Amino acid sequence: MRIQQLTWMAMLIAIAVIGSLFISIPTGVARAYPIQHMVNVIAAVTVGPLGAVLVAFVTGLVRVMTGTGSLLAFPGGMIGALLAGLFYMKTSRVAFAAVGEVIGTGIIASLIAVPYAKILMGTEFGALFFFPAFLASSVTGAVLGWIVLARVKQLRPLTVKR
Repeated sequence: MRIQQLTWMAMLIAIAVIGSLFISIPTGVARAYPIQHMVNVIAAVTVGPLGAVLVAFVTGLVRVMTGTGSLLAFPGGMIGALLAGLFYMKTSRVAFAAVGEVIGTGIIASLIAVPYAKILMGTEFGALFFFPAFLASSVTGAVLGWIVLARVKQLRPLTVKR
């Protein structure tokens, strides 16, 4: 079971990192990545809150180390992943995982990004600078994650007829 969970997490990290190369929204000092938020919702449902946070952290780490992401990848991804996982754990509903992602990233992380960016990145933007980009990215990604999970739930494994 542990190997399956680690394999699933590695696959989600790969999807988020590769997806960030192709789909991003320029926001000035950083770029918003809706694929990360889609992966956060999927990870919240499949590997739980701590697994989702780990997926977001490793994705952010890989993106920062490869120059495809900024330091804002950490609060932006991890807070949304945690709330998505906690909301799903409490309700067992994918819709609430998506809502947790939007609240965590779109609202809370956008506010935390202000002092975080000032201290670690030397920028002095106000709260309203990050809010629209974080919110748009998290809503788009959360809806994508919700759609993917709804579609996967409809699939049934093929059975061999004898």
